[in-house]
Amino acid sequence: MRLTILGTGNAAVTECYNTCFVISDENRHFLVDAGGGNRILKVLKDTGIEISDIHDIFVTHEHVDHILGIIWLIRIIGQRMNQGKYEGDLTIYCHEELAEKIQAIANMTIQQKVCKHMGERIRFDIVSTGDERMILGCPVTFFDILSTKAKQFGFSMCMKDGTKFTCVGDEPYNEANYDFVKDSDWLLHEAFCLFSEADKFKPYEKHHSTVKEACQLAEQLKVPNLLLYHTEETHLKERKQLYTQEGKEYYSGNLYVPDDLESFEI
Repeated sequence: MRLTILGTGNAAVTECYNTCFVISDENRHFLVDAGGGNRILKVLKDTGIEISDIHDIFVTHEHVDHILGIIWLIRIIGQRMNQGKYEGDLTIYCHEELAEKIQAIANMTIQQKVCKHMGERIRFDIVSTGDERMILGCPVTFFDILSTKAKQFGFSMCMKDGTKFTCVGDEPYNEANYDFVKDSDWLLHEAFCLFSEADKFKPYEKHHSTVKEACQLAEQLKVPNLLLYHTEETHLKERKQLYTQEGKEYYSGNLYVPDDLESFEI
């Protein structure tokens, strides 16, 4: 299976896209978040991912840099349903309050001839902590990350070869979720900035972590593969080098600092 990182940046970036990604099994795709606008359409096009092949979307939380791209996908997919160009249904996984907000925004901003599909062919699947769903033929377990801000969920996914892939959202891992995260082969974790630049970017005030804390966590959990995202953008050209250099001081596994549109075999 393939992981494609569509965006790597935090909420305020302009030179890269907001954090979101796709897990793919050939031409079937599981999209996680969609960034903050219609640029999601461009990044999907650039990766060769056909929107009509996306039938499962997970929205982690309500912040604009994660939710607004979903509204554009509802619009495009709903239009294609009307045109007979989208086969099957779309399932959007999220917590209950978020489902209400997505539908409210869509109803206020998209024509009713498109919105009519919500609740029918565009289905909202409400998830709670510990709920399991089968997505791309793999069991996916959702969990509340216990955010200090907006309610947010992460997930773990057991791939067909037994590989465990875990996303803990865009806030630091909470040890209350240990049972969901333990034994992960891949961990996706936010790293707002370098630890050496914490005074400049003030990640702790925003309840984010640095490269150092993310790497120390992965080392503690004995995760063999760590991917860092949701970063600031002042170091885009040298981010991979700088973040890897700092991270390797605290983590002995395989450390990945992806650029937008970079993909990995998982």
